[in-house]
Amino acid sequence: MSLLSRRKVLTASAVLGAHLAGPARIASSAQPDEQVDLTNITRGWETVTGQWAVEDVPGASRNGRALVQRAVNNEFNVIVAPGGPYTDVDVSVRFKPMSGREDASGGIVFRFSEGRYYVVRANALEDNFRLYYYDRGRFMLASAPVTAPKLGEWHTLRVTANKDGLRGWLNDGALINHRDGRFAAGRVGLWTKADSVTAFDSLTVRPKSSG
Repeated sequence: MSLLSRRKVLTASAVLGAHLAGPARIASSAQPDEQVDLTNITRGWETVTGQWAVEDVPGASRNGRALVQRAVNNEFNVIVAPGGPYTDVDVSVRFKPMSGREDASGGIVFRFSEGRYYVVRANALEDNFRLYYYDRGRFMLASAPVTAPKLGEWHTLRVTANKDGLRGWLNDGALINHRDGRFAAGRVGLWTKADSVTAFDSLTVRPKSSG
């Protein structure tokens, strides 16, 4: 067993095949200690909304391949990763905002359950870093001023959830420290808004406990 497996770290340099219209679940969930191979179709992913596929993206960490979201007509685009549900968890991902006129964002979804979730996101068109919850609508919980992440460059998002303590980082800068306990456990995923075309790479999930 690899060192990462022994530490029960799920590293997902995210992989998904062609998206069919509407929600789609690929059967067989990955376990928290499974390292997902970028070169294979990843089992256990669930497309909630969006058009997600693996593409060649300059700067991606595994053979130049990354997961890209290309739908431009949805309010939000969400894909949920294998594994979980998690209660307390530490999640990080690299993202590259590639284009967007209305929005050019990337986010981490956590504690996703029955369509409800938290999301921490950054936007290349806005100078803020925000934490929201979604429950039949999106509601802001916390915001921090930042220099907008640049289009066409890789950036790093990180979030930790420890009971009702929710913390967020952008490019290793700790920016959000907020308390909210409405969602106790759920799965992890990725998020974009509106016409954002965004690449994701090196998704890492470190569960502190499983729900």
